[in-house]
Amino acid sequence: MSVARLSTVPARPSSADTHAGPRRGRPPARNEILRAGRLGGMDPEGLAGQFGTPLYVYDLDVVSRQVAALRAVLPPSFELAYALKANPALGVVAHLAELGLGADVASGGELATALRAGIPAPVIVMTGPGKRDDELHGAVRAGLRAVTVESPGELRRLEAIAASAGRRVPILLRAAVAPEARLERVRLVGDDGAGKFGMGSEDLLEAARFGVRSPHLEPIGLHAFGASNVLDAGALADHIAATMTAARALAVAAGFPLRLVDAGGGLGIAYEVHEESLDLVGLGRRLAALATEWSADPVTREARLLLEPGRFLVGPAGAYVARVVDRKLVDGREVVILDGGIHHVLRPALVGQEHRVRRLSGSGEGAGRFVPVTVAGPLCSGLDILATEVMLAIPEPGDLVAVLDVGAYGFTEAMPFFLSHPIPAEVAVRGGQAALLRPRLEPEAWLAWQSVPEWSARR
Repeated sequence: MSVARLSTVPARPSSADTHAGPRRGRPPARNEILRAGRLGGMDPEGLAGQFGTPLYVYDLDVVSRQVAALRAVLPPSFELAYALKANPALGVVAHLAELGLGADVASGGELATALRAGIPAPVIVMTGPGKRDDELHGAVRAGLRAVTVESPGELRRLEAIAASAGRRVPILLRAAVAPEARLERVRLVGDDGAGKFGMGSEDLLEAARFGVRSPHLEPIGLHAFGASNVLDAGALADHIAATMTAARALAVAAGFPLRLVDAGGGLGIAYEVHEESLDLVGLGRRLAALATEWSADPVTREARLLLEPGRFLVGPAGAYVARVVDRKLVDGREVVILDGGIHHVLRPALVGQEHRVRRLSGSGEGAGRFVPVTVAGPLCSGLDILATEVMLAIPEPGDLVAVLDVGAYGFTEAMPFFLSHPIPAEVAVRGGQAALLRPRLEPEAWLAWQSVPEWSARR
């Protein structure tokens, strides 16, 4: 099976299932920021009063528990590099640095963030297509663990930059699509961005051999991405196994020692109540068996397997908190309008999957009566819907609601300047304390950044 072709968005449940009570087969309690109506142990109204709404809140204790849970099932030859694209907030990245993680960065800005957060350059890998020369220069100067090469042209640009700096740069070659092993042969299958990422088999081998010949490049392994938000432990293990097989074949064919295999991220989280969480224990069993197999092979014995989780580590730790500004009945359906929407939480509109929404405060007429509610934002767009017919005790104007599982691909994936609403603060909570990570930004601030051309004044 090709992991690249997995469907990771399940069919949406009926609204009646959204807040159903305990039932047979229900997933276990989640490790998440919202517990007993509080956000990381903090009063939501207190946070809203201090930092304004809407706002993002991240529970760093949840992040710590996610890291510990994943580490507990990984064999010793596996390492973790946090994918900054999931959430590049400096305070969040610094917390992961404290926990000893490496980093996967995909731009010069992410590299600067990782370094400033305290992640050492020798445990940072740079990935991503379209690296500019200045970004490659920065990677070479920093002395990263590896730079993932996406094309023959990028390989030659990197070699020239490394030569000008008098450096020898470790490189990973990126496969265009997820590898799959068949009868001791390796072929590349699936569709990863319609050809945007990585190289095909012939270019991979040619690039690896070029790197072996170059005094300024050091091929050390292969990078291959499978799929996003995968909840199937077997599929993840299959992808990791096939990536190692492909890396072994490339190393043998090109003649370089295999030191690092980057299987990407893809570890998923359950966004909806009916979804089963990733089976970490089952994943750990499969990976332990693979690690034993690799340790008996002289080609793979010394190789390290790198995973790049982002969403799995920080997604459940985040909540987007907004206040209800209006409530109305439209054709008999309850609709509430918040002071925040998809300009801050784009994912529901982008991928067509709703997040869980919870009422955090309020004691009005609807406090004990659960009905289907459409939760929408303040934008002049029909796309600005955060949840459709979610079962809630009817929120009243002034009440707080939370959109959950937004610690990843929330603030960082937003389009905050659309319609010129305030940009929310980002706040971390840890051990019962709250700290501001990024301040709220009012429209006046970015108006001050702008200017009117002088010729306009002369008209």
